[in-house]
Amino acid sequence: MVKYGEDYVLNSRGMKLFTCSWRPEEHQEPKAMIFLCHGYGMESSITMNSTAIRLVNAGFVVYGIDYEGHGKSGGLNGYIKNFDHLVDDVSSHFSSICDKEENKGKMRFLMGESMGGAVVLLLARKKPEFWDGAVLVAPMCKLAEEIKPHPMVIKFLTKLTRVIPTWKIVPSNDIIDVAFKESHIRKQVRENEYCYKGRPRLKTAHQLLTTSLDLEKNLHQVAMPFIVLHGEDDKVTDKDVSKLLYEVSSSSDKTFKLYPNMWHGLLYGESPQNLEIVFGDIIGWLNERASVTNQRIETELKHV
Repeated sequence: MVKYGEDYVLNSRGMKLFTCSWRPEEHQEPKAMIFLCHGYGMESSITMNSTAIRLVNAGFVVYGIDYEGHGKSGGLNGYIKNFDHLVDDVSSHFSSICDKEENKGKMRFLMGESMGGAVVLLLARKKPEFWDGAVLVAPMCKLAEEIKPHPMVIKFLTKLTRVIPTWKIVPSNDIIDVAFKESHIRKQVRENEYCYKGRPRLKTAHQLLTTSLDLEKNLHQVAMPFIVLHGEDDKVTDKDVSKLLYEVSSSSDKTFKLYPNMWHGLLYGESPQNLEIVFGDIIGWLNERASVTNQRIETELKHV
């Protein structure tokens, strides 16, 4: 039995942000807390619901948030004015949950899909000692060449960003078509009123590009334990940069999984058989690290 809850919080700029949680039954003490970061144009309560339920059934408590301009949160739909502000919002909300008395001593894991993977890496950069590990699912450390406009077009559009930042004029493939292998999932995403559809807004595309370039240059700085998972046929984010993250990061506890014949949407866009493989790896990795039950308590006692 999964207990689902919703709430709204105000960010530092007075914007209402949608938050949600999935909990095991009252009598069941969760193994650890998992904080979900959804992808670009997506949202938490519907598209991430099946992921959260799998994690709760495996013994974890799960928390989510819709970024500004995404899902059920306030702001212009699909508009990211400042990626740092977005990360600050997520950090503030997730930290406030961890700081609650009943959560002291519980292990904290981040889980991000696509752009959410970039959010996770920036959260870890912001508070490197705070998080116990991360699950990175096709993280946006570099946009795949297939969805990037020509360099001359990027240069021209960057200049326009200052004038018409919210316009939807960035030429790009339909991301839904290339992200999710299963056609019925593509249909579900298109019918989800809380998912952003259409061309990226100018400022949003610029923020995604500059963020991915920054992450690509600083992969060596990633020091926390992580597992990175990527589909071999991903046409949205670059699988080679996920491999590079595994190779050059300074983390002493890192795992890389590359799945043949799988696409970008590994958490819900694949066949049931493929989803079992992916979640088997994710939950296995989390269980191994959450089994060190007193690690967080010992760390906090030392700090005190």
